[in-house]
Amino acid sequence: MWLNIAIMSVVGGLIGWFTNFLAIKLMFRPFSPIKVPLLNFEIQGLIPKRRRELAASIGKTVEENLLSIEELLDRLIEGESKQEMVNQIKHKILEVVGTRIPSIIPGGIRSAILKVISDILDRETESFIDSMAEDVIHKAANRLNVRVMVEEKINSFDLAQIERLIYEISNRELKAIEYLGGILGFVIGLIQAMIISLVQI
Repeated sequence: MWLNIAIMSVVGGLIGWFTNFLAIKLMFRPFSPIKVPLLNFEIQGLIPKRRRELAASIGKTVEENLLSIEELLDRLIEGESKQEMVNQIKHKILEVVGTRIPSIIPGGIRSAILKVISDILDRETESFIDSMAEDVIHKAANRLNVRVMVEEKINSFDLAQIERLIYEISNRELKAIEYLGGILGFVIGLIQAMIISLVQI
């Protein structure tokens, strides 16, 4: 009796483990559809079969919830990036003006002119960048489509590469699912074996 219980438990565990193992594999394999003769039925991995839908969904999520082109461009022109832009514009203008001031102008007057221009640039350049940036952002947002870019990138991935990437990221979790299937199968097999043994007594 105990031998039968042990055998049924082990077999149940193996079946549970193999079922989950196979289910995980079938998320990716086969990459290309395989037709089942006489049944007019195709077998294909879930991710390869619905890759375009997944890519569209991910692209939509990225655009709407994670990153918009407006937000991306905003971040490029704020904080250190904006200050760096202001400094570069100011430096370039002062450099050009400095070379255009006739050499007969005394140094003191030259310095005063450059100081006035520098003060004007300090006051006006940042607001000028802000107003220009808003126009640039709107134009760029109309031309660039984050959703389409993400969608095209995902669709261009090799399926084997996607499978490898997902396994690298989620290997521990996927193994846990396999082992959990084995444990549940073992427990179910044990319960079945005990019920059968009690019925036969």
